[in-house]
Amino acid sequence: MTQRYALGSTHNQPGKANAEAGVVLLDGPHGIAITMTPYAALETGKSLMEAAAIAQTQISEPPYDRA
Repeated sequence: MTQRYALGSTHNQPGKANAEAGVVLLDGPHGIAITMTPYAALETGKSLMEAAAIAQTQISEPPYDRA
């Protein structure tokens, strides 16, 4: 996969997901927000967990703070 990231826009604060009226709302840092169907949210969650596990093996520092 081609590297597509900008270190200046990498966030270390987690987003917060909520369910409302049959959709999933994801609020992230700096006003980032997205609305997904339950299916899209489940698949995104799986993909995020897999990618995060791989990303942790690619950095030489300990994992980002969880706070």
